[in-house]
Amino acid sequence: MSIRIVLAGDHQLVLEAFAETLNGVDGLEVVGLATSYDSVQPAVERHRPTVLLLGESTMGGKALRVATDVRSRHPKCGVALMVGAATSSVVDRAVAAGALGVVPKNARLPQLVTTLMGVAGGCLTVDPSLLRPVAVGELSLSTREMDVLRLTAGGATVKEIAGELYLAAGTVRNLTSAAIKKLGGRNRFDAARIAGEHGLL
Repeated sequence: MSIRIVLAGDHQLVLEAFAETLNGVDGLEVVGLATSYDSVQPAVERHRPTVLLLGESTMGGKALRVATDVRSRHPKCGVALMVGAATSSVVDRAVAAGALGVVPKNARLPQLVTTLMGVAGGCLTVDPSLLRPVAVGELSLSTREMDVLRLTAGGATVKEIAGELYLAAGTVRNLTSAAIKKLGGRNRFDAARIAGEHGLL
């Protein structure tokens, strides 16, 4: 089954050329384009892509907000971000916003394809040297906190987690907040990423 991709950027011509290139790769299929902030969610809703690939500088500087919104409304859709320079701070902000992949704009096609495939599989696909180091030490999560983060890492919504664990949505939010605070994460996706990297899940 092909990885379905929606491309989001500021320039229609660039996106069309980009789409033609990606469509020439076995296993990839560009199913939609979005050239404005307001058109991204409808495109994701209509085409149900496996991955949304968007540029960091697109959408009037709202790319990170787009990433968070898409992950919140469509948790099964992974988000990959193309950036001008993949520095640690840029990667940190992207992952905190819910992106699973970050690739510099000067990357070669094989690196981009690897990133898209990783994101489609639900894996954080970023150069490990660019990830923010976290000193977890002897910190431990409760069993319920680990359960919540494990499901979060899989893209589940708060409502879905509540149903899976037979908990109230408010309880899930409280457990999530506690885990975020313990791990120093910026949001629940970031906390799940940190926990996974340190073998807590």
